[in-house]
Amino acid sequence: MIMSNLTRVTMISPNKKKRTSDIVGFGVHCMACNATVVSLGNHFSNKSRKASSNYGISSDGLIGCYVPEDYRSQCTSNRVVDDHIITIEVANDGREPDWHVSNAALDALVALLEDCCRRNNIPELKWKADKSLVGQYDKQNMVAHRWFANKACPGDYLYNLHGSIAAEVNRRLNGGVAPVQQDQMLAALPTIKRGATGEKARLLQQNLNRFGCGLKDDGKFGPASVAALKAWQTKYRLAADGSYGPKSYQKMKELIEG
Repeated sequence: MIMSNLTRVTMISPNKKKRTSDIVGFGVHCMACNATVVSLGNHFSNKSRKASSNYGISSDGLIGCYVPEDYRSQCTSNRVVDDHIITIEVANDGREPDWHVSNAALDALVALLEDCCRRNNIPELKWKADKSLVGQYDKQNMVAHRWFANKACPGDYLYNLHGSIAAEVNRRLNGGVAPVQQDQMLAALPTIKRGATGEKARLLQQNLNRFGCGLKDDGKFGPASVAALKAWQTKYRLAADGSYGPKSYQKMKELIEG
């Protein structure tokens, strides 16, 4: 089974078929509810529903896999399209009319798209918001469910962000360091050190991974995380004490914001 190493929950759905085409693009969907990756997996476990997706992302940024990438899902109301793309369902922390998604879910979506592009040799995400380009993956390799069914999916919030999402993924694919929003950076304070747990520790792990540290972002700031932070501090001529405080924050902010 082929899946992203960003996957934290695996619940394989019976609603899948072996792919007959190469993966050349993506379909980003919205759940139309604030489901967890486990509850979405339970939904897809019912064969009679005839529904599934390759991945799901909950509002806390957790990623689940339901259909391995070497299989096509039943997600976009078009089996030919599904055979060419990876489908991703994203939870909504807001409802109609826009179907808003959380910043954590959005960050996870961008990271997952980047990872899938790299592993499937997709050099660039292309988005024109043009239904007439369906199937012309050299011109547009992102599709919207609303083009194939009478649905709002992926919701106006995500649909209107497709261009920005593609631009950010492409920047990362081209070697750019991912930006971190100011409120997210501030959320990493006060000082984080060995033994810290929770969302702030997980955020710091994600920030360090943007510099190639390769940490598991599990929210547990243990020996591996401390070692990665010390290496990062040493590289940027900070006191390598393994504690993330104001000076480390300011340096990381400076590097990320350029």
